Amino acid sequence: MSRPQFGMRVIRAERGALALAVRLAGLGRRCRKPSCLRRFPVKLGLHYWNYSTPADTARIAPTLAEAARVAEQAGFASFTAMDHYFQMETPSTAADEPMLEGYTALGYVAALTERMTLGLLVTGVMYRHPGLLAKIVTTLDVLSGGRARLGVGASWYEREQRGLGVPVVPVAERFERLEETLQICKQMWSEDNGPYEGRHYQLAETVCVPAPLTRPHPPVMIGGGGEKKTLLLVARHADACNLFGSSPEDVAHKLDVLRAHCTDVGRDYDTITKTVLALLPPLEDPKAFLVQAEQYARLGVTELQVMPDRDPVEFARRVGQDVLPQLALID
Repeated sequence: MSRPQFGMRVIRAERGALALAVRLAGLGRRCRKPSCLRRFPVKLGLHYWNYSTPADTARIAPTLAEAARVAEQAGFASFTAMDHYFQMETPSTAADEPMLEGYTALGYVAALTERMTLGLLVTGVMYRHPGLLAKIVTTLDVLSGGRARLGVGASWYEREQRGLGVPVVPVAERFERLEETLQICKQMWSEDNGPYEGRHYQLAETVCVPAPLTRPHPPVMIGGGGEKKTLLLVARHADACNLFGSSPEDVAHKLDVLRAHCTDVGRDYDTITKTVLALLPPLEDPKAFLVQAEQYARLGVTELQVMPDRDPVEFARRVGQDVLPQLALID
């Protein structure tokens, strides 16, 4: 990065910090609860989003295994994979790059680890029938010793859906299906083995034996920041939210919206775990990342997912050495 570019980045960061400070001051005026004013310890999750490094297909499995082991030893709290079948199309990635099925990959990681929470970030609601999804997550929870988390969202990647024959339905219907999926999973994880009758799904028996080890059920995390539908579903159904970490200011606004939805539906906002997918690479500028992590902590965020921007084993090792010890100092 050139010095002028670096200088502008510092200026933008300083301006962002000032704007966030003003917003946080406003938060303190709006809410006098201790939970609105204290900082929260921040954990890190490793979001394993890319199987292209190293390039040799035969190295995918051992690299995934070693990255997971190193991450757990370093102190990462969670390990997530994507729920895609084609790689996302971005300026740096193409649809025909390597991608593994998410829950199969998590089962592999479960056998190699003992402590980290495991889940997809996030399950696309159109990819699995809700009854089968509940069984899949239950299987992961039982085999991992109670470490599964159901991350779920409305799904969006239409190219892979059309490519693989997955039905593409209007956005409004996807959200209807998402809410029914949440209801079905929770019913299957309860004592109620009876039928479920919804608009889109009908189940004659919601039997799920064995039950998950995590009681009352694996935590449900809804991914996305849509203000009218997604965050309303969080307030109604979720144990956790996952927001896109475009900036602390954006996350503060989304949490304001979530708080308002909680008030409307009678939900205790403080019972929802707040997580963020961090976009700022932690190894590119560790100091800037730590500053931003502290800003997120002040908003009540307790987990940041970080994405490898190099060899994933090297990434996990260096984050463990250079970032996690400093992150632990945030009080």
